[in-house]
Amino acid sequence: MTDILYFDGKCPLCSHEIGWLKRLQSGQLEFIDIHQIDESELPFTKEILLQELHINAAGNWLKGADASVRAWSHTSVGWVLKPLRWPFIKTLVDSIYTWWAKRRFAKLYSCNSCLEHP
Repeated sequence: MTDILYFDGKCPLCSHEIGWLKRLQSGQLEFIDIHQIDESELPFTKEILLQELHINAAGNWLKGADASVRAWSHTSVGWVLKPLRWPFIKTLVDSIYTWWAKRRFAKLYSCNSCLEHP
């Protein structure tokens, strides 16, 4: 079954990671740049999707570090990230990811008009 990864195509770091994922993935991962589709086609607002990485895994929506680990699970190196979801590490990883994601979003989209123009 194919997972659908929603990513921020305006973010240089995100685009770099997506480039790696596209090269390494096994063919079960579809990539959608949030800026390239109409908001009415999105399950959430564009702003929500841009705040954290999101993946639709067979109708199960994952975001943040969960989405990243799931996306990388479609590659031969995905096993390296699985420990990030272990209970005693997950809380720390999620806190760091949330802090980073909020900072990244504020830096790229400090004005609302930035969200509207591709």
